[in-house]
Amino acid sequence: MATEDANKNGRDVSIVLCGQAGQGIQTVEKLLTGILKSNGYHIFSTKEVMSRVRGGMNSTQIRVSDNQVDSPVNRIDILVPLDKGSITHVSCRITPDTVILGEKDVCAAELKEGHRLYDIPFTKLATELGNKIYANAVAVGSVLSLLGLELEPNLDFIKKIFAGKDESIISKNLLAVRKGYEGVGSSAPGKLLAGFKRDVQIKNHVLLSGSEAIGLGALAGGCNFIASYPMSPGTGVLSFLAQKGSRFGMVVEQSEDEIAAINMAIGAWYAGARAMVTTSGGGFALMTEGLSLAGMIESPLVIHLAQRPGPATGLPTRTEQGDLEFALYSGHGEFLRVIFAPGTLEEAFLLTQKAFNIADKYQIPVFVLSDEYLLDSYYNTPEFNLDGLKIDKHFIRTSKDYRRYDFSDSGISPRGIPGFGGGLVCVDSDEHDQEGRITEDCEIRTRMVDKRLGKMAGYKTDAVAPKLYGPECYKKLILCWGSTLCAVRSALKSLGTDDVAILHFSQVYPLDKDTIAEYMRKAEISVLVEGNATGQFARILKNYAGVEPTARILRYNGLSFASDELAVEMNLLLKGAT
Repeated sequence: MATEDANKNGRDVSIVLCGQAGQGIQTVEKLLTGILKSNGYHIFSTKEVMSRVRGGMNSTQIRVSDNQVDSPVNRIDILVPLDKGSITHVSCRITPDTVILGEKDVCAAELKEGHRLYDIPFTKLATELGNKIYANAVAVGSVLSLLGLELEPNLDFIKKIFAGKDESIISKNLLAVRKGYEGVGSSAPGKLLAGFKRDVQIKNHVLLSGSEAIGLGALAGGCNFIASYPMSPGTGVLSFLAQKGSRFGMVVEQSEDEIAAINMAIGAWYAGARAMVTTSGGGFALMTEGLSLAGMIESPLVIHLAQRPGPATGLPTRTEQGDLEFALYSGHGEFLRVIFAPGTLEEAFLLTQKAFNIADKYQIPVFVLSDEYLLDSYYNTPEFNLDGLKIDKHFIRTSKDYRRYDFSDSGISPRGIPGFGGGLVCVDSDEHDQEGRITEDCEIRTRMVDKRLGKMAGYKTDAVAPKLYGPECYKKLILCWGSTLCAVRSALKSLGTDDVAILHFSQVYPLDKDTIAEYMRKAEISVLVEGNATGQFARILKNYAGVEPTARILRYNGLSFASDELAVEMNLLLKGAT
């Protein structure tokens, strides 16, 4: 049952929980992932949910492995269907090896020839305890038994999760877990984790989601103000900072709309704060006028843009990499920007931290471009290395003759803060002279545009170069950006090839044309993997780096790439199949 994982030949088990929204899938997920991590196993969890509070059909995948695991697979080893329709919802992922832990009365109509159902009467066992709500705890016990984990050592962890509840509730949940554990008969293929290595160091790892990693990166970057209007999937960052930010002196403002949010953030930077907004595509559409304001007044700004499928409302709880060109070309007029697109939790932390320093230094908008998959997935990871991280502030104490937009050789004018010094800090959304006063002088207009567009001439020293994974003497190259990295990396390892490398872009704009050309020159075949329908990054590579991949693998059904499916597609293209 255990399947060889792509990472270092480790093994993994794929567990899928499926049921309606509101049935407590997250409770089961929280208990299982916490128990597995505390037992020294690597875990990864991701979910696909429908856009509704109750009803519909949602699923959560938990992968448990004896080596680092950080991407989903299509395969299901253990399926826990919690309601009617669950088996049908994931039927294309069920194989003859899949163990279905469920209630026969619930699943009977959906079972097909070859399905392996182990009847566990979740509802009956829970009802005997006084409430069918305990069915989730019964399910947890059943999975623990099937995996071969000892029950007694893990009951203390379950007690901690329910700490603060009434003692009778705690005892009934523990009893429900026990009933589920004992309900798995000897006919079931137990001890699926037998032979898996345990790593005691995992207990010291942090268990983080992408939303939490970006929120922590913002705090490490000195962010002390966030204004946003809730919009999934960007809301997770707002919620995290609302919970944790007060400990760091952060002001968190849920604004009346996205227009207000971005203008508040610009105002905060003007007053000396380090501010960000977090939103998704539809919300960012309302922010684009404010973005241009930041471009004209040369205000630093950090924008976390969490992608989801559009256009319009689209699939609001699904994932896609469809807003790359929107981030690049948004706003009227011509002004500079930097776009980061993290591929791992560590990159989400480090690049968000870096975004504040870059925005401050060059006085430009900086995007952190994520997506629902990255934000809502989580896995265990060692604590991030904070050595060398610092908050770089780039403003001056003004003198009485201070001019906000003074011409300089670098194009970067000294930025003053109102009240910090004796100068007047004058900014204006109209074209302006060196003092910041409105002008329609054509010569000054030309010089100001040149100044704004030229101030990143030295940015190369701060740029994040694309990173190569795999052999340096490669013949074939897989290109990817943002959150596709982990699935691509896992897929390639499973293929076991020694002539294929991965080039991952965590800075998608601006691009270093010469560096990219050198990487591409060495490749006989290049395949670009991205999560949209039209190959947006492929166009950016062609327009700004003058290179074009040989082939593309695109996904735009609202789901993330699964490493096992992706491996099949990559293998076909790398072998030259069409």
